[in-house]
Amino acid sequence: MSLIVMKFGGSSVGTTERMQRVARRIADYKEAGHKVVVVVSAMGDTTDDLIDQSKKLNPNPPAREMDMLLTTGEQISVALLSMAIHAIGHSAVSFTGWQAGIRTEAVHSKARITDITPDRIFAALDAGSAVIVAGFQGMTLEGEITTLGRGGSDTTAVALAAAIKADVCEIYTDVDGVYSTDPRVVKCARKLDEISYDEMLELANLGAAVLHPRAVEYAKHYNVRLVVRSSFTQNEGTSVKEEAVMEQGVVVRGIAFDKNVARISILGVEDEPGVLAKVFGALADNGIDVDIIVQSGVQGGKADFSFTVSLDDEEKAKQVVESIRGNVPYREVTSEVGLVKVSIVGAGMVSNPGVAAKMFDVISKLGVSIKMVSTSEIKVSCVIAAEQVQDVIRGLHTAYGLDTAEQVFVGGPQDRR
Repeated sequence: MSLIVMKFGGSSVGTTERMQRVARRIADYKEAGHKVVVVVSAMGDTTDDLIDQSKKLNPNPPAREMDMLLTTGEQISVALLSMAIHAIGHSAVSFTGWQAGIRTEAVHSKARITDITPDRIFAALDAGSAVIVAGFQGMTLEGEITTLGRGGSDTTAVALAAAIKADVCEIYTDVDGVYSTDPRVVKCARKLDEISYDEMLELANLGAAVLHPRAVEYAKHYNVRLVVRSSFTQNEGTSVKEEAVMEQGVVVRGIAFDKNVARISILGVEDEPGVLAKVFGALADNGIDVDIIVQSGVQGGKADFSFTVSLDDEEKAKQVVESIRGNVPYREVTSEVGLVKVSIVGAGMVSNPGVAAKMFDVISKLGVSIKMVSTSEIKVSCVIAAEQVQDVIRGLHTAYGLDTAEQVFVGGPQDRR
């Protein structure tokens, strides 16, 4: 007998037929003698529909009321799934996030879990029920309902698995597992049997949509074994764990890309101590995350430097830089969009020289200019123009020996909630 946490995204429970398929899968585990806790997202486009309705009434609704509204989507899902399980002869009980004992910090729309008291979950499991928990939500100590932001249901599942010491946390999505790259771009992408936490965290941070970075962070911190599986097939998935077996000759595990990139350049800045601290301190104070930073050489006591932010933050970042011009004199600030960040990831890169050089060579032979570069022990990222990104990804995938003859992608767009 095992204690299993299962998480199903919105596409997996998007229709009554899919809901019934999920109920059958849960029943199969119970019939095999396992105890099961299930975390569920809102059905299909429910969350988007609720957001659209709110904007018709108030273009800038209070964050507290949005949390009150959006948590209803998951509550619908858990109640319906519990009903579907009862309909096939098994006991199930549904809980909201706060009924499941999930406590969060007092931040609306992007709260972090601070504590889980799973007493009611254990009581229901001991009574023989499957426990169905609403993902994406919790409650503060003051009794305020909160949501966890993008990827909140993944995070809920992993945090619950850690709290109840589950044997495994299975994340069900509409692909068979973690792939070497997006199979919609490279049809011969290979499904990975296993991948390390560090590699998965890099891929998730760099644009791979199959798992949310915060969920991987939780899994790594609490050593929760993750398995990414398809909700539409019975195929074995990808195991995410502390150390993964490295295939002989394969130093790059996967290739990710992120189109949500804008480059801000500040030209003609005085080359003096503290300038960068003032610029990036002001950006941080305004809640703007900065990724890659590159400074050019100094000429005549002046320097140029560039950094990347998300597309959503492009205009705000320029405004912040312009607002500090009195403290940080510069010649001009510019921005560039239509970019993509392409990254290679692999734990084997640290002991294999020439990996980055091969990436640069592949990109250059395609006639693509590299605008910015960032590296770590297990990844190399290049910012390029977006027009040829698919050619670049296919070229890199082949160059690093990741192609397979068989196309194994199943399903539609990945569910990121």
